[in-house]
Amino acid sequence: MPAAIVRCHWPGNDPLYIKYHDEEWGKPTHDEKKLFEFLILESAQAGLSWITILRRRNNYRKAFANFNAKKVAAFTEADFKRLLNDDGIIRNKLKIRAAISTAQLFLEVQKEFGSFYNYLYSHMPDGKPIVNHGHKLVATSPISDAISKDMKKRGFKFFGTTICYAYMQAIGMVNDHIAGCSFK
Repeated sequence: MPAAIVRCHWPGNDPLYIKYHDEEWGKPTHDEKKLFEFLILESAQAGLSWITILRRRNNYRKAFANFNAKKVAAFTEADFKRLLNDDGIIRNKLKIRAAISTAQLFLEVQKEFGSFYNYLYSHMPDGKPIVNHGHKLVATSPISDAISKDMKKRGFKFFGTTICYAYMQAIGMVNDHIAGCSFK
């Protein structure tokens, strides 16, 4: 008989949340497109619940050129207006402007560091992900403080330390699955 699947409690019974938990959250990625995607999604989430954004993820994919940073960086005022009228995404003027700016800054960081991944992991101890083994859930860390501070200096918006830490979890820089979780 197969062992029972144990999960962190936060996905509850929502199938979309469970799929995200099981297949993505806490799993390291080197994929630049995925790193950009989560920058856009996590920034859109500021002040909202993650499930709100997760449910609109496909809409964001369509609205933001399948998360192609070069295409988003070239968005025009007409694209901005199109996004403001797209009811499939969060239609916040500041967040939409920030997403376009984020694409431009993402490309600058890639150019400077060779990849966005290299930039992010330049902040990590030994350049490796952190696997937390405690049961204490946190919303920030000294590393998320440092990354968000540096990104703010570079011009990124909607990326404070709490959003940064959630981003780190989403892309697997930090694995915060609870002890005993089948997906740790």
